[in-house]
Formats: sequence, structure tokens, C-alpha cells
Amino acid sequence: MCGFAGIFHLGTPKPVDPARVERMCDAIAHRGPDGHGVWTAPGVGLGHRRLSIIDVAGSPQPMMSRDGRACLVFNGEIYNYRELREELRAAGAEFRTDGDSEVILAAWQRWGQDCVARLHGMFAFALYDLAERTLFLARDRLGVKPLFFARLSDGSLAFGSELKALTAHPLLRRDIDPLAIEDYLAWGYVPDHRSILKGVEKLAAGHSLMLRQDSSSDAAVPQARRWWDVSFAERRKGSPADLEAELLHRLRQAVTSRMVSDVPLGAFLSGGVDSSSVVALMAEASADPVKTCSIGFDVAALDESNYAAQVAELFATDHRARRVSPDDFAAIDELAAIFDEPFADASALPTWRSANSREKP
Repeated sequence: MCGFAGIFHLGTPKPVDPARVERMCDAIAHRGPDGHGVWTAPGVGLGHRRLSIIDVAGSPQPMMSRDGRACLVFNGEIYNYRELREELRAAGAEFRTDGDSEVILAAWQRWGQDCVARLHGMFAFALYDLAERTLFLARDRLGVKPLFFARLSDGSLAFGSELKALTAHPLLRRDIDPLAIEDYLAWGYVPDHRSILKGVEKLAAGHSLMLRQDSSSDAAVPQARRWWDVSFAERRKGSPADLEAELLHRLRQAVTSRMVSDVPLGAFLSGGVDSSSVVALMAEASADPVKTCSIGFDVAALDESNYAAQVAELFATDHRARRVSPDDFAAIDELAAIFDEPFADASALPTWRSANSREKP
């Protein structure tokens, strides 16, 4: 999963206390038990908690570029990093690691802000360019990976992968945003770009934010730039057979690209069309049985574990199942701490209970 946090002074580059950045990262330690680090320079501090997925031993963060010009903290996975690395290497880039983090740094140095359009994956990252004295924040196309930020009373900007990273900063105000309450009552959650706290925003999906250090103490936070949006203007045309073949091809590409990992991976199998299709394509691409898991409920009207079991048997997966109660509210306080914001999807409770159960499947 990974997580990061940081502080950036938009005005005069004041010193950043590494211990403060570390406390912000400690608040999200659950996102990355495999490694941690803090890096500071005049006016900026970046911290990271790592969960190792790719290049397990060779890509610690914060990560400096080979020439020492830029520093990166990154949460996510770049599925086409191998192809990008070869393209960048052909253009003269050199790499010290085998992971995707260094590819982002090289892509930044070659394409600048436009590098995000070349990245296929789920990601949120913060990249500080020492030569330009700029901080670049970016979030993936669909907003799979979160990124919160807030302007503080000392003129700095605090940012992090979760709201709790920001609340670890003593200058963050904790006033509830009444507009966020309205959003929650309408949608069951607080959507981008707002958060439950007034003055704290989420960088919206498919957006980036370029921040520059300025000697002016009242330097403003610029508007985020939309770098991607879905378009339905152009519809594919063709015979049903051709369109079916294209859909299968794209699904196969999407699934196999996400199977690149240096640690074991699996699939959450509900038995529905989406997860069953994913498991089918994983089984096709894997020489070993695919690891799958599912959650069953003790209420027959809500239980779909039988469908998941049928799919698991069909594709000979290494399947694990747990049965939980959807009415078990004993963990409500822990769920509130996990989500930081109000969240009205009842599936959160049994999913959390299953993931944290100590009972053997």
C-alpha cells in the first residue's frame, strides 16, 4: 500500500523539522511496515512508509534521482514501468534500481509535468525539484490512491496519503466543513475535492498540482490541473465479434499488467461477473494456482459465497473463505479511525472483520 506525508513552504523556504514529518508518517505507519525514511531540504520535508511489492530490497524512499536534482515519495504501482524504463534508457537515462519509483523520477526529468500521462497504474506521489524549487503533486486517473493537502497558518502546505497524517501536524485546524456534511448525507461519503475538515482538500482524480517556492509570504496555492478525464465522445464501432475480441484483449492486458509483483498476490473473489472475469484471466496467465479469498455472510439473502466457491472450483484456485455477520458493530470505533471521514458503505464492516480475523479459514 505505502504512504507518504510532507511539508512544503510556498513562501520563504523555512527549515522543516524532520521529527514533525516523521510524526506525520508515524500516524500512517500501518500503510508501510517494511521501511521508512525522511528527507528535508530548505523549505521542504518528505517522509515515506513503505510496503514492498516491487524491487523489495532495492527501492527505499524518499528516493533521490541519480543526479541528485529531485526527490520522490510515491504510493502505488506503475504497471508499464518496464516499458518506460527501456524507453528512457534508450534516451540516455541510467538506473540504479529495478523498481518503478526511479522510473517516475526519470520520467519527470524527461517530460516534466506531462510525465503523468505516460504512467499507467494507480499512484499518488510528491516530487520536489531542487533546481526549480518546485513541488509536484499528482494523482492517478481514477483516484485509486488518495492524497490530502491543507494550507497551514505558518504559510506551509501539509500533505499526506491519509487525513490522519495531516491531523498529526499541530497547526492543522479541526473544524468540520458543513458542505462536506451535505455531501456525505447525499452520497454516503465525502467526494473529491472536499474533505470532512474545513481547509483540507483531496487532490482530485486525474489532477496534478505544481507548487513553487516564492519569497512572498502570502504565496497562494494554485489551482490543480486536470491532466486526464474520461471521454464518451468517440464510441468504438465494429461487429459484435470484433468488439468482444477487443474487450477480451484489453481485459487480458489489464489483468496481466497488474500481476507484476515480487511478493505473492491474489484476488478478492465475490462470484460476480467482474471478479470472476479477473480470476479467469489470472488463471490463464499463471502457471500456479491463483490465490483467491471471499467473504460469506450469515444472512442468506446477502450471502454469495456459493458463487465464489463455484468459480474457485472451476479455475482450481487456492481459495480461502470467511463467514462474518453484517450486523457486527463492535468494531465501529476502529472503522472510524481507519476511514478518517464518515463512510456509509456497510460492506466496510465485514471486509474489515474478515481481514483482521485471527481464526483460521
